[in-house]
Amino acid sequence: MKALTWILAITGISAVVYLIVNAPSTQYASGDPDVEGAAIKSYAWGSKQRVTGTGGSLLGKAKQGIGNITGDDQLAGEGALDETAGAVKDAAGQAAQAVGNTIHDLNR
Repeated sequence: MKALTWILAITGISAVVYLIVNAPSTQYASGDPDVEGAAIKSYAWGSKQRVTGTGGSLLGKAKQGIGNITGDDQLAGEGALDETAGAVKDAAGQAAQAVGNTIHDLNR
């Protein structure tokens, strides 16, 4: 059973790394370069948080499912906690992306 957990963890981490490396960056070409830099940094941070949050949620769901199947309440609880933490990171990432887009729009 430990092998399955490691396989799921490695698969999740690989997916997160792939998405971070291949995330498209927003291209801005207007206004003050310093403000544009802040917008790009905010958007990039938000993208990373969304990816890690989604990965954490998926890993949490997997832990919760494995815990429920095996009857391990502690693992199921950890999974629920990981899923919640992932959802919070995803929400923070969405907010940061919105801030980045708003900064860009105001800088035109």
